[in-house]
Amino acid sequence: MKTILFIIQKEFKQIFRNKAMLPIIFVLPIMQIVILSFAATFEVTNIELAYIDNDKSTYSRELISKFKASNYFTINGELSSAKQGFDAMQKGEIDVFIEIPSNFERQLIKEKEIALSIQIDAINGASAGVENAYINQIIQKFNAKIRAELMPVIPKSKGLKRLELTPSYWYNETLDYKTFMVPGIIVLLVTMVTFFLSGMNIVREKEIGTLEQINVTPIKKYQFIIGKLFPFWVLGIFILFFGMNIGRFLFEVPLLGNPFVILLFASIYILVFLGMGFLISNFTDTQQQAMFIAWFFVVIFILMSGLFTPIESMPSWAQKLTEFNPIRYFIEVIRMVMLKGSGFQDILPQLIKITVYAIVMNILAVVSYRKVS
Repeated sequence: MKTILFIIQKEFKQIFRNKAMLPIIFVLPIMQIVILSFAATFEVTNIELAYIDNDKSTYSRELISKFKASNYFTINGELSSAKQGFDAMQKGEIDVFIEIPSNFERQLIKEKEIALSIQIDAINGASAGVENAYINQIIQKFNAKIRAELMPVIPKSKGLKRLELTPSYWYNETLDYKTFMVPGIIVLLVTMVTFFLSGMNIVREKEIGTLEQINVTPIKKYQFIIGKLFPFWVLGIFILFFGMNIGRFLFEVPLLGNPFVILLFASIYILVFLGMGFLISNFTDTQQQAMFIAWFFVVIFILMSGLFTPIESMPSWAQKLTEFNPIRYFIEVIRMVMLKGSGFQDILPQLIKITVYAIVMNILAVVSYRKVS
């Protein structure tokens, strides 16, 4: 036990003496959680919209005013022709342009219907779909208002029945996207710090030659592994609770569940990536090699974690692959505990899977490590 404590003490000293490592541990997590929480959003705002008003009527101006009043659209200006609109869209100056026909108001009054031409830049299909939904919502409200003005007055006793919906938003009443993103970003920070630093730290010992010196000492394999990885386990737990506090006080993300449930899951989760980092270090000779391989796996894990793309929207084969993605399970758990107040029984399926993952990865890491005595 004393040997392990001496190795742990040595590792902490080495970490805090490394001036390049300190910013990665303490400065970058703060910057990443603050910047990414604001930037990593699927909300579509500031949509550049232009219009062609061939009617110049009361109704056409009223419709344009609806778009001007929206928080999602920025009116780029009025166009003189559809060709000008297509040219502006091709240059990336506008995202949407609407053409109102010359007989817009007259047709609404006489025929009760009219067709609008709406052109949307759909290079980004997801954004185009959201923009189309915003436009339809505004037009539907405009239609309802016009229909109410043009419809004959009906006595109250014979009034039309209306179906009214009252939505109730659970777990994120304000629909704040940061409430959804911040827990996932915290998971990414814990993952990257523990994964990258643990792998590079051991490879660094190879580069400077101290690993060979340690290998010929009486230090046993398990003592070396525990002593090397335990400091990064502590740092991972520190970053987790540091990030959660930033989320609570800066972004007002609630913590409805028991934080010790997150601590339990995170303790095992960090072991997964410590084992992976140690496994990679066993097969690499330089920090650049270790970083490249680690980054390769992290990118795949992040993209298939459900943080940016819902897992339910992925192809069936991709959904099955996510079963082997540890980041997916931690993101699910931290959102369940923080936003829903879930307890131990609720996260038990994810806890079992991540425990199996940790056992397998660390067994592979230990077996692949060769200590020269």
